[in-house]
Amino acid sequence: MKPRNWNSLKQSRGFSLIELLIVVAIIAVLASIAIPAYQRYSFRARRTEGQQLLQSIAIAEERYYATHNQYDTLTKIGFQNTTSQNGFYIADIPASASTSTQAFTVEAVPQTSQSKDACLTLTINNAGLKSMTGTTANGNCW
Repeated sequence: MKPRNWNSLKQSRGFSLIELLIVVAIIAVLASIAIPAYQRYSFRARRTEGQQLLQSIAIAEERYYATHNQYDTLTKIGFQNTTSQNGFYIADIPASASTSTQAFTVEAVPQTSQSKDACLTLTINNAGLKSMTGTTANGNCW
């Protein structure tokens, strides 16, 4: 025996294909907005790793300068490992800046996925001047 409202029960079950496609389209639009924003946030968060590495090297250079009255290479000031904690940056003294013993410039070069960051290479020198190569489209680099 059929219930009285068989047609109304039959129509109210499940989702139609159109409703399902609309929901999928809304999710796709939200994801296309959220994923790039999350990537920019990740770049900014990992950038602190390079900043910390450069600050540590600058402090070690100043400590060495206070004792020896000159700046020196990373290995001589006690930096055996020039890679940041999670490997997103590698510190180096550029060849143009390594000739002077009365000044230093150290740069942190991004590695792996961090190389897509807008700030690119971070630098610091003996005067405390902090700079970067790239744009500041993703927030302040320092």
